[in-house]
Amino acid sequence: MDSGETGRADQGGGGVMVFPADKPLQLDSGGRIDGLEVAYKTYGTLNADRSNAILICHALSLDQYAASSHPVTGRRAWWRTMVGPGLPMDPERHFIICSNVVGGCMGTTGPSSINPATGAAWGLAFPVITIADMVRAQAMLVETLGIERLFAVVGGSMGGMQVLQWAADYPQRLFAAVCIAAAARHSAQNIAFHEVGRQAIMADPDWRGGDYAAVGVRPEKGLAVARMAAHITYLSEPALHRKFGRELQSDGLSWGFDADFQVESYLRHQGASFVDRFDANSYLYITRAMDYFDLAAGRGGVLADVFRPARDVRFCVFSFTSDWLYPTVESRSIVRALNAAGARASFVEIDSDKGHDAFLLDEPVLLSALGGFMASAAQAAGLADQAAP
Repeated sequence: MDSGETGRADQGGGGVMVFPADKPLQLDSGGRIDGLEVAYKTYGTLNADRSNAILICHALSLDQYAASSHPVTGRRAWWRTMVGPGLPMDPERHFIICSNVVGGCMGTTGPSSINPATGAAWGLAFPVITIADMVRAQAMLVETLGIERLFAVVGGSMGGMQVLQWAADYPQRLFAAVCIAAAARHSAQNIAFHEVGRQAIMADPDWRGGDYAAVGVRPEKGLAVARMAAHITYLSEPALHRKFGRELQSDGLSWGFDADFQVESYLRHQGASFVDRFDANSYLYITRAMDYFDLAAGRGGVLADVFRPARDVRFCVFSFTSDWLYPTVESRSIVRALNAAGARASFVEIDSDKGHDAFLLDEPVLLSALGGFMASAAQAAGLADQAAP
């Protein structure tokens, strides 16, 4: 079992935490995963009383490399705008943890992992997982690292869903929660977009009923189309117009079906690069987990009641004006429920034309507001030396 030993801020620590078979991950579906493996990265140093830990929850297609490059692909850290020296999540002041979600394909147990019962990849024999299952695995990791209470849980998009699930399931184990560009349940529109992507993957002849690994092929075309469709939802019309408009790739039209327009070429590039780093079955499982997400379901259907046990948690909720995937109305409903529950909640709507992906980009207002919230929370938590200078 990996000890979770940390290194310098620029290198990070972590590894793969392997849980023994007598500590299975119990799933909402009624199944379980024995011998769970969780791949994770850490940055910074845990303080003496273990009170400065921040858990970062990643979005659908991201991974544990929030603040460091991928050691194999060299892909740059995906949240370098928010995690680093002098930034809101600072490895010089915080102990930062980010783990690959259950069902993922970056080292944590998922459909591309080996099924010990068969010696082959799980494929569709892997049990269906939920956002709550992802959080349950994170809680197991955090506990094994010797951390009883997190200073903060932070995430955007699907990561924001995990933040809300943490507040619902483990309110006593976190001091602050930051939910960015997310919702308390997946909308019909978002379920529809995900279904288009899943159908594209499953219609690819190389999907082979989910058993493509056994014959050494990948449903690359289907996964690329799924990514192209999803990527459109991460942007906004103003952002697309600013970046591409109706600009052509070359002089004149091809009078065919090549990528005449720059935006077409951009989407094809996004699809092609995605298949090199992501597993098609993981895409099916993770999108299904997001579709199943409804925080108030099974809890009386009243979101405020879900948050009542979390009244002592300090919340900050962010949205972006041009995000049509998780529009501001979704964030406002979360804040209203928090207010009704008597929880401490701050809300920031950021004027941006960058769409849903704004939380991953250079957004000065997000940087300033998140930094201010984290510094204020650190002071309230008694972490005077952890507050921003």
